[in-house]
Amino acid sequence: MFVFFSDKLHIMNTPLLNILIAEDQVDLAKNISDFLAPKGHVLDFAYDGMQALEFGLSNHYDLIILDIMMPKLDGLQVCKQIREKADRHIPILMLTARDTLEDKIEGFNFGADDYLTKPFALPELEMRCLALSRRHLLQTNHIIEIGELKVDRKEKSVTRGQKRIKLNSKLFQILLVLAEAYPNPVTCSELCQKLWHDDPTESDALRSHIYQLRQQLDKPFAQPMLKTMHGVGFALVSSA
Repeated sequence: MFVFFSDKLHIMNTPLLNILIAEDQVDLAKNISDFLAPKGHVLDFAYDGMQALEFGLSNHYDLIILDIMMPKLDGLQVCKQIREKADRHIPILMLTARDTLEDKIEGFNFGADDYLTKPFALPELEMRCLALSRRHLLQTNHIIEIGELKVDRKEKSVTRGQKRIKLNSKLFQILLVLAEAYPNPVTCSELCQKLWHDDPTESDALRSHIYQLRQQLDKPFAQPMLKTMHGVGFALVSSA
């Protein structure tokens, strides 16, 4: 397994993160540690899935770097159980050698926030960690800003630029789910689960809501923000 270093990339004024690295390949875990620790990030290590689950649920981390292929319990199940049992949302970055679209969809369906394929550049790993941390901090506030779009959880209001966008309850729910996942896509099944929970619904219902949301969010503007990710689902893109 090769992990690429670069001495030309440096991230200024980076926040320090408390990170759990769940990776059974000791050499790879050491490479990550040698890169992140000197920058001031605080690191814990888990070398199997059961240990990762125990640490993830009992300690406070800003982020978990989670390998999929681990002994005792694979990373997908670790992610799923953390999502079910944790009392807060912990950003999770999946590491895997599997790079097919189906593998990525599976990771997102189990609750991953981001996905990095091996081999990877260590500066990219850090940048993704920092981006996830910033996005998570933004999401803990009641206002989410994506370019010129502002979604106010508390007031249940939406503005894009100087224009107030009026959405009914269901359309606001869809937009909020997409905004909280930004910049990652949200699958159709995940949207349906969040909107209708365990009640069955037809795919035409979601399609109709997405169409209505596009009419309100994008039609008055030159640049669309709501994108269809074919074979995956839907995602917001910044209009800035």
